[in-house]
Amino acid sequence: MASEMYDRLMADMKSAMKAHDMKAVNAIRGVIARAKDLTVNAGKEMTDEAVVSVVAKGVKQREESIAQFMAAGRAELAEGEKSEMEFLRRYLPTQLSEDEVSAVVKAVVAELGATSKKDMGRVMKEVMTRVKGQADGKLVSKLVGAALP
Repeated sequence: MASEMYDRLMADMKSAMKAHDMKAVNAIRGVIARAKDLTVNAGKEMTDEAVVSVVAKGVKQREESIAQFMAAGRAELAEGEKSEMEFLRRYLPTQLSEDEVSAVVKAVVAELGATSKKDMGRVMKEVMTRVKGQADGKLVSKLVGAALP
């Protein structure tokens, strides 16, 4: 397991255990367990990309939970999800701005010669590989849709 992200998570978990910060310990344990399921338990090597993917998915799940809790009037549960989400965001790479993502989308559209919405899948696939972990899929989808006539 030669992943710097994994090593960082393990070190942070040890620190959180020493500080008796059980929320942090539980959040990190969840990420480590899901990352191991995707990689080591599947016979693959642990990579930073796999860890970032798991963290990004965890952040997205918490965003969805917050929306559901707020709709149900459960602000106290939403606050718990918000704190976990903010904690996990520390492990994500710096997010690109909308302008930076838009520039990537325009470059990919030009490179692939995309001319219509029929090319959206190809463009999305290429853009998502270039901005892996640095941009939300919804934002990319919105910008690709706007870039294609």
